[in-house]
Amino acid sequence: MLKLNKIHHVAIICSDYEKSKHFYTEVLGLKVALETYREERRSYKLDLEVGGQYQIELFSFPGPPGRPSRPEAAGLRHLAFEVDNIEEAVFHINEYGVVTEPIRIDETTGKRFTFFADPDGLPLELYER
Repeated sequence: MLKLNKIHHVAIICSDYEKSKHFYTEVLGLKVALETYREERRSYKLDLEVGGQYQIELFSFPGPPGRPSRPEAAGLRHLAFEVDNIEEAVFHINEYGVVTEPIRIDETTGKRFTFFADPDGLPLELYER
């Protein structure tokens, strides 16, 4: 039986590295663990810490193709971040001009959540603990 311990990282390819770097570090407040420029690929790789336990790898590649997310496309649906207080989190990212959907209630868990998008339209979720 295969034993998976935890999710190690999530990889995201962005179209505008500086814009996405600002979004994930300044707006979402993720800590930079390591930033590497790979000359042979003309690509940055930015390792970001999430809650001291998880990692997002932000990649830039020249001219990446777009990926549909709406209408609901097959594949990874969204990336969700847990927050302690959804109103505070929404207020914070709204201050940066990030548009969020109205806060909803998860019918199964009774927890509150909302969706928003990163600079490339990747669907992201805030989910209250």
